[in-house]
Amino acid sequence: MTSAAYKLVLALVTITVLAACSRMAPLYNVSAMPVVANKPSPAMDDVSKAIVRAGAGLGWQMVPAQPGLIVGTLSVREHQAVVDVNYTLQTYSITYKNSNNLNYDGQNIHKNYNGWIQNLDKAIKAQLANL
Repeated sequence: MTSAAYKLVLALVTITVLAACSRMAPLYNVSAMPVVANKPSPAMDDVSKAIVRAGAGLGWQMVPAQPGLIVGTLSVREHQAVVDVNYTLQTYSITYKNSNNLNYDGQNIHKNYNGWIQNLDKAIKAQLANL
């Protein structure tokens, strides 16, 4: 391989790696967000239904797994994100559970994941506010 060809290959590899890195971001979780509702004392069932409505409205499959826990799954093309939504009457949290084709490495994940979680958080807040 000539020096010029070697430099070209090296440049292409570098560009590819940098492009892949720019699509990655630190994993975003939502921790202990307050449950803020219009009514003074919403029931656990009200909070659960609000969370399910919020996710379903964004295309998430929301499955109540047990009292205080809903598992949300979002599938977008060949990508999939799975989260646990833990909740009480006072707080809720959205935490990473699993994913496919989002390049999660234990710390960083495809940046679209974080946007999906931020949108889910906003939708949950809006649904809770309607209680």
